[in-house]
This record gives sequence, structure tokens and C-alpha cells, in this order.
Amino acid sequence: MATIKIKQVGSPIRRPEVQRKVLIGLGLNKMHKVVEREDTPEIRGMVAKIPHLVEIVE
Repeated sequence: MATIKIKQVGSPIRRPEVQRKVLIGLGLNKMHKVVEREDTPEIRGMVAKIPHLVEIVE
């Protein structure tokens, strides 16, 4: 299965609780942390919910 690398570029401070939970669900909790996840529609949907906090690293 293909994978994507997701990098946290925004802080969850002063963000709604839902957005914080999406970050935790992706395995992100610190600025500039990079995680590798399977490229599934569920993961893409989570990234789409918080495009201002994460970016996909090529």
C-alpha cells in the first residue's frame, strides 16, 4: 500500500478541540514532526479537515 508523509506546520493552540483531536489521531503533537501513514481516503479526509495545520511532504 502507498504511504504519505504528513508534517505538522501549525500549532493547535487556540484551535477548536475537534482539530486537536484530528492531529492526535494522525499521530502529531509537536511542531515540524513528520509521520508516515498509509494513503487511504480516511487519512486524506483527516488532512483535508486541517489543511492550515499540516502539509503533505513529498
